[in-house]
Amino acid sequence: MWLGQAATRITTPGGKVIVIDPWLTNNPKTPAGFKQLQALGKVDVILVTHAHGDHLGDAPALAQLNNAPIYNGGGMGQAIVSLGMVPAALTQRFGKTGTVMPFGQTGPKITAVHAEHSSELAFKNPTTGKDETHYGGEPVGYIIELENGFRIWHMGDTGLFGDMRLIGDLYKPDLVLIPIGGHFTMGPQDAAIAVRDMIRPRFAIPIHYQTTPQLRGTPAEFTAALGAGAATRVIVPQPGEKVDF
Repeated sequence: MWLGQAATRITTPGGKVIVIDPWLTNNPKTPAGFKQLQALGKVDVILVTHAHGDHLGDAPALAQLNNAPIYNGGGMGQAIVSLGMVPAALTQRFGKTGTVMPFGQTGPKITAVHAEHSSELAFKNPTTGKDETHYGGEPVGYIIELENGFRIWHMGDTGLFGDMRLIGDLYKPDLVLIPIGGHFTMGPQDAAIAVRDMIRPRFAIPIHYQTTPQLRGTPAEFTAALGAGAATRVIVPQPGEKVDF
């Protein structure tokens, strides 16, 4: 289920719930019914691609509500613990190209991969009331291999980079959730190059578009840039809509 911007809720074939980049309560694209964090139901694991507010978002609150750990493959975890955003017990560290299995050997596998972006952590100091900027680790994307072998690449925020081809060849994702808005990430044309010429997944869902005026890219532009002969099927859900694979 896509919930606007990069926020995604995945229910695996084994019933595990993975939430990615849960910016919900202040997200203008999130349906009203999901702006209350309890509406997500149970959450087992939270993945955060980077520290920007529209991705880290409600992750600390959601983690504490569900006693669900935040996994981050780019080094952000230490910062959010040091700033008192979550207790150390609710963070799990790993690194780019590292793979974790939060549910054991038979559960989903999660691998952190490169993303071409930045990761500043904006923080309002509760003691001084001042706005601060802290190191937020490095941006990442995640390859999530489900129990049945279906692979999802949530790309987070990223620009186009050559090793998308390598990542595609190594992990062979069936589905990519790909940013298309432009300005801070790939626009529709670059996203089409990534999908058509580098990754070649079976399915693509565009994300991170038209949440703010700067994110001008549209799914129609993305589909047009892919061209009529593209092998990838583009799926465009509305925020809050469930898509089954």
